[in-house]
Amino acid sequence: MSSLADVPAAASVLLEAAHQAQIVLFEGEMGAGKTTLIKEICLQLGVRENVSSPTFALVNEYEAAEGNLIYHFDFYRIREEREALDIGAPEYFESGRLCLIEWPSMIPNLLPEHYLLVTLQADAENQARTMTINQV
Repeated sequence: MSSLADVPAAASVLLEAAHQAQIVLFEGEMGAGKTTLIKEICLQLGVRENVSSPTFALVNEYEAAEGNLIYHFDFYRIREEREALDIGAPEYFESGRLCLIEWPSMIPNLLPEHYLLVTLQADAENQARTMTINQV
């Protein structure tokens, strides 16, 4: 992704890769574009409400087209996995709904066995992004 104009195409590629995946993890440094990409994914899935990072709430729930629910997590600010347990993160992950998880490295022991890992990396000038997708 060399510019914001490339985000819709990147989201389309990701949605195609995530066709069967219900859990999608987003790794990348602060400012790499995780939330921007998630906003576009939600837009393409028909979410009409404002999509924002749940940095303090830990999870946001969005309604997509046809009433499908999407859960958006941001674990950047947690200090221990217990905080994710307290909001019922494993139950969300097992719900069968699409779960989009920023900063999953903060909850390594709570992650499900299978997921799609999206890694975003900005270049040295913070002008272009590289997206890598791995099925785990």
